[in-house]
Amino acid sequence: MKAEIITIGDEILYGQTIDTNSAWLGKQLHAMGIEVREILSISDRRESILEALKRAASRADLILTTGGLGPTSDDITKKTLAEYFGVGLKRNKAVEEEVKALFRRWNREASPANLAQAELPENCEALSNKLGTAPGMLFKEKGKVFVSMPGVPHEMRAIFQNELAPRLRKLWKLPAIRHYFVMTAGMGESHIASLLRDFEEKLPQNVGLAYLPSLGMVKLRLTARGENGEELDAFLESLGNELAALLTDIVFYSGRDEKMSISKAVGQLLLERKARLATAESCTGGKIAADITAIPGASHYFEGSVVAYSNRVKMKVLGVRPETLEKHGAVSEETVREMAEGVCKLLATDYAIAVSGIAGPGGGSPQKPVGTVWTAIASPAGVRTKLLHLGGGRREIIQLTSNLALNLLRRSILQNEPGK
Repeated sequence: MKAEIITIGDEILYGQTIDTNSAWLGKQLHAMGIEVREILSISDRRESILEALKRAASRADLILTTGGLGPTSDDITKKTLAEYFGVGLKRNKAVEEEVKALFRRWNREASPANLAQAELPENCEALSNKLGTAPGMLFKEKGKVFVSMPGVPHEMRAIFQNELAPRLRKLWKLPAIRHYFVMTAGMGESHIASLLRDFEEKLPQNVGLAYLPSLGMVKLRLTARGENGEELDAFLESLGNELAALLTDIVFYSGRDEKMSISKAVGQLLLERKARLATAESCTGGKIAADITAIPGASHYFEGSVVAYSNRVKMKVLGVRPETLEKHGAVSEETVREMAEGVCKLLATDYAIAVSGIAGPGGGSPQKPVGTVWTAIASPAGVRTKLLHLGGGRREIIQLTSNLALNLLRRSILQNEPGK
């Protein structure tokens, strides 16, 4: 089954409202086995709505719209839908009673504008909205299904889950779709693709492999379609294990948790080893610690952080020697080594991450341009340092540093020696 999503509202086009509805709907439909072919945002104009509906109906089985169903004059979706189907509006008594009941719960009286929400196109099936006054609407015409829902996210989601999804499952026999994820860090997608060329060529027709890159990491997603979900799960796990084995130590997770992060993976390793971690951060300003503590339960393995932004703090708190800073500078191998050793001793931890660099946009030099970052990992086996040359703006450099430093720690833990 193919679907298209149309979001209606000038506020989306102006950038005043972020369209979260489409992302949520896309995920729900995909999980049901319905393929979303296009997502379109259009203005609150009759011509735009009519054109979008006609275009979507020529290509999709299911057309979903959100927005433009409020009680004010600029909400014209309902009237335009009636025009598209060539029908009039008719008062729906059940919807009218729901609107009145909603206002009674609020200890208020429904206005004529509120009650007008019960005026629906004659050919629609009302989808109950327990959280607002605008019902959803379902239309069936020439084998196509059209659905209109409010733009208010919590109202739209409730209507979809409670009213629409059960109807769609009854209308169509939908396939099972399953995913399996292999998360990698420290290697670019083009290099990974070259390593997986033979693997991809042997994939069966019902399985696809997607590369989803982010800062310093690449998420690999295996997707399979079929009739039996349990069989797909078992098959994908076997494929995922084969894929992970081809990428060896750049893999930090394989499984079904699409939200797995490098910080969570590192936390699990520390928990398993009953080890403690500290960070000493300069250019990242505490970002590494923030990523670590964003994971619930981080207090079981994370001791704390020193944000040593100034040289004075590097010396007074972490014990970096003045001569080190004078001779080599704050952004140097020698400085991050002493920072890692210092915070490890200060907070009595098994492992420590230290970083110092130039995040920009200013502060760089020909010798040390913006994006130059030194990292150090202190472990029971000693201290290992690594120089990073990073691109992007300030925010990207800081996040890249966090991701890559955590990956260096991960490798250090696994090898029981400083990370490679």
